[in-house]
Amino acid sequence: MANKFRTYIDEVTDELMNKVSWPTAAELQSSAIVVLIAVVIVSLIIFTMDFSSSKIMTLFYSMFHK
Repeated sequence: MANKFRTYIDEVTDELMNKVSWPTAAELQSSAIVVLIAVVIVSLIIFTMDFSSSKIMTLFYSMFHK
C-alpha cells in the first residue's frame, strides 16, 4: 500500500514539474485582465436586471396599493 502511494506521489510530482505547461507571467496577466473585464460586464448586466426588475415591481405594486 505504501509503495503504491509513493509511486503515485512520484508520478504526480513528475507531471507537475515536467509535463504541465505553466503560463508565463505575461499570459497570466492578460488572462487575469480578461477575467476582470468579464466579471465587470456580468456584474453590470446583473445590476441592470436587478435595478430594472425592482423598479418595474415597485410600479406594478403601486398600481394596486393606494
